[in-house]
Amino acid sequence: MRQSPTTPTRGVLFVHSAPSALCAHVEWAAAGVLGGTPDLAWVPQAAEPGTYRAELSWQAAAGTAAAIASALRGWDKLRFEVTEEPTASTEGARYSYTPSLGIFHAMAGLHGDILIPEDRIKAFRVKVALGEVDMDTALDGLLGTAWDAELEPFRHAGDGAPVRWLHQVI
Repeated sequence: MRQSPTTPTRGVLFVHSAPSALCAHVEWAAAGVLGGTPDLAWVPQAAEPGTYRAELSWQAAAGTAAAIASALRGWDKLRFEVTEEPTASTEGARYSYTPSLGIFHAMAGLHGDILIPEDRIKAFRVKVALGEVDMDTALDGLLGTAWDAELEPFRHAGDGAPVRWLHQVI
């Protein structure tokens, strides 16, 4: 289904860990996508001493999560996730990034569940049939299990952290 660039949605940028030298750059990148001046409340990240974490809730056009993830991906020593809620005409999304794994993208349903498109399932079934990968590895790849495993300690270390809201005029 084609998305409208003006369909409003909400999402959250979770910066799980960033060295202090990157914090301002993350804010500038978010401002470049969302407009305004996102003044993130950076707090020390207990899971990786010497790094900081922040959360930014946003409201903007559908597709904004992809734009934020694109603006931040590839930055060494940065770990983040961006989520976007589904709308009546668009699927939700989750982007996860770690320096060692790169970017993971999944469509997300109303309750945050990962939705796996039929063509991706068929492609992995072929790989399993050809012996290129076993079924557990294929399913782990579709679900982003490696990203969840790497990010989980950073998620828990951020429980109770302050969240900032930023609204984009649509």
